[in-house]
Amino acid sequence: MSDGFVPGRHAIDAYGAGGFRFAGMSHVGSILATSGGVHAVAARDVLELRVESFGPLLAELAANPGSTELLVIGLGEKMARLPAPLATRLRGAGLRLEVMATGPAARIYNVLLGENRRVAALLLAAP
Repeated sequence: MSDGFVPGRHAIDAYGAGGFRFAGMSHVGSILATSGGVHAVAARDVLELRVESFGPLLAELAANPGSTELLVIGLGEKMARLPAPLATRLRGAGLRLEVMATGPAARIYNVLLGENRRVAALLLAAP
């Protein structure tokens, strides 16, 4: 991942051991997959997520409203809640949210991507 960014839409080929495999490469850490590319995310757990974690997606939506309609969020090994202010901000950008554990989130993202849906995913790396 050059500069924490790989352009293009990519399925998640594998996940675990603290990272993800996609686009023929491995990345250790969390990611944000958007229609524009896959971005590295510094957050390691839900408490570290900030609006800035979603910055590339929000910028894409500002430039091209409706480019993403559904955001799948994987919050680690177990189900967790997204902080209410963050969820409110994302919904205010016109996104529907699906929040779950990272494993199911990666699988759902791949299915929706395969159906050419307007989907993005923020996936926290599970140890």
